Amino acid sequence: MSKNLLQDMVKIKRLNRPTQMTSPKEIPLEREFLVKNSTQNNTHNVRGRQENSRTRHTLWIVVIISLVFFLFTLSNLFLKAVVTVNPKMKNVSLNENLSARKDSNTDDLSFNLMVIESVENKIIKANSEKDVSEKATGTVVIYNAFSSSSQPLSIDTRLIGSNGKIYKTKIKTVVPGMDKKRIPGSVEVKIYASEAGAQYNSIPLDFNIVGFKETPKYLKIYARSKGEITGGFVGKAPAVSEAEQATAINDLKTALHVKLLQKATSQIPTGFILFKNAIFLNTDDSNISSTYNKDNSMTLTLKGTLNGILLDEQKLTKKIVGDTIDKYDGSNVYIPNIRALTFSLSNSNRDSISLGNVGNIDFNLSGVAKIVWKLDENKLLTDLLSKSKKDFNQILLQYPNIDSADLVISPFWKISLPGKTKNIKMIVNYPK
Repeated sequence: MSKNLLQDMVKIKRLNRPTQMTSPKEIPLEREFLVKNSTQNNTHNVRGRQENSRTRHTLWIVVIISLVFFLFTLSNLFLKAVVTVNPKMKNVSLNENLSARKDSNTDDLSFNLMVIESVENKIIKANSEKDVSEKATGTVVIYNAFSSSSQPLSIDTRLIGSNGKIYKTKIKTVVPGMDKKRIPGSVEVKIYASEAGAQYNSIPLDFNIVGFKETPKYLKIYARSKGEITGGFVGKAPAVSEAEQATAINDLKTALHVKLLQKATSQIPTGFILFKNAIFLNTDDSNISSTYNKDNSMTLTLKGTLNGILLDEQKLTKKIVGDTIDKYDGSNVYIPNIRALTFSLSNSNRDSISLGNVGNIDFNLSGVAKIVWKLDENKLLTDLLSKSKKDFNQILLQYPNIDSADLVISPFWKISLPGKTKNIKMIVNYPK
């Protein structure tokens, strides 16, 4: 019975459970809620889309600004400029008579004398023998420590050597006097033995002038040989025909000329000019000596001397420009073709140049000289730093040494030059 009662209670409970139903009044309220909710969602979505659009727009603006800033920074980083300058130039026709002093320390035109000596040998096979009587020869330097007045010496002036033998001068000469510092004047001269024979051959000697013996000049005007004294011989010697000997001498002169010119060219000091016609070679037959060999041959020896006039290039340039350009202001100039001008020494100076005894020279320069004005590149670079492109021509007006100039800036849109000199490349079209 209890079991049935429990079943009845469960049934009753199930029957009394209320059933949920939607009231007719609740339906419009629910729809209204759904509509309102839908409208709010739509409004929210629209606002979201608008906000997203504004965000994207802002991002694009930031990107563009960043890109512009990046390009600006990049362009400044790679900012370069090339300045090409054509300096002022002028051609002038020259026919100038000029004078120069030797070793002058003043601003006047000056010159130095280049003296170079060399020797060339040639062996000739002999085809016969002959009796030979040869006098030894050499070179001496005669010094004047007696006074500031020059001392003339006649040809065949007798010199007594420290070996007790007599030698004579080959030419007439003049020994310069002492200078203001009491340094003895000097001159070179060729000598020969008073007699033939090998006994006059010698190592370098000291000499006194026989004619000054028992006078104050005897110890004050003296000589010393420059190199050995050679060539003295008496006896049988290999014989060479005159034609063969003449050919050998010409060959010696040609070879010696080439050797001396090569030496002179290699020894030109920086800042000096050695014009082609300012070179004087002394290789005459009086400088030829012969030595007889045991193998039936003869050695011909030719001694040569080159005297060259070295002119100070800077002083010569200023002299030319000062004489040919009206109102020359002392600007820095140069003449690129100055060595191509024609140099000619006056006849009165030729003998003294050959002897190496010269204090002043007169000469003529002719030809067309190209005068080029130099530019102070560092100053121009400094003046151009960070300047606007439109100011370029105005800056050039401050430089009369410039004929024309071009400016190229990269990137092309930049309107100002770099602020550092390392970013400005300057090309000056100096003629060579």
